[in-house]
Amino acid sequence: MWKSLKETRAEGRAEGRAENVLTVLRVRGITVPDAARDRILTEKDIGQLTRWLERAATATVVEEVIDDLR
Repeated sequence: MWKSLKETRAEGRAEGRAENVLTVLRVRGITVPDAARDRILTEKDIGQLTRWLERAATATVVEEVIDDLR
């Protein structure tokens, strides 16, 4: 079945935001285990990804970014 343009755009925004989270963590020197990377890349909620991106800016470990890794 074809996806609507709105769905396709939402998926693209989520993928981009997930990559932003990973980029911030990488630049800050924070190790991201495979399980955390998968969790970030499979998240589709843009609000959740935005919260993670904001947390990534000040975190010292990935567990400070993603609550359910604790």
